[in-house]
Amino acid sequence: MKKETALLVVVALVVGLLGGYLIFSISGKTEVAPVGNNLPVGGGSPTDYQARIAQAEKIVTQDPKNLQAWIQLGNDYFDTEQPQKAINAYAKALELKPDNPNVLTDQGVMYRKVGWYDKAIANFEKAQAIDPRHLQSIYNLGLVYADDLKQPEKAIKAWNRFLELDSTSPTAQQIKRMVEDLKTHPATSKK
Repeated sequence: MKKETALLVVVALVVGLLGGYLIFSISGKTEVAPVGNNLPVGGGSPTDYQARIAQAEKIVTQDPKNLQAWIQLGNDYFDTEQPQKAINAYAKALELKPDNPNVLTDQGVMYRKVGWYDKAIANFEKAQAIDPRHLQSIYNLGLVYADDLKQPEKAIKAWNRFLELDSTSPTAQQIKRMVEDLKTHPATSKK
């Protein structure tokens, strides 16, 4: 039964991550489409990404203060599994506009991907300080504590904050299951 529960939690995490990322990234990416730069927005084939990345790199070389191009470049690096390049592009965007909770959160996810959990946590907390209702940063904070740092009590605290703000969405339902699992199997979550 424990293997089935663990598998269910892993599947729920993957589905939730993808669903949550899509929900939050779609809303974030539509807001950051560069105006007048002819950069396409959204997903696509590897060729589409390569073309968008090349175009955005050209734009930021010519105009290093183009916030929207830096964000789009970071998003495309994020989507093409290039975490260090995404971190760097998001850093440039944050130099131009340091109070963007979406960029802070996306950079935090990339920090997590490369194993820099302290930086990921700092980004998620900064995003929450800017926007206390920023659900994606709260969700990701819980993931770092639960999965990476094996600190279930801190994960539960973060996710309870999420549930105070949103208790009905599919992501909230997933979080409820993860919290319940952490409460019923705390020994498997601790270092």
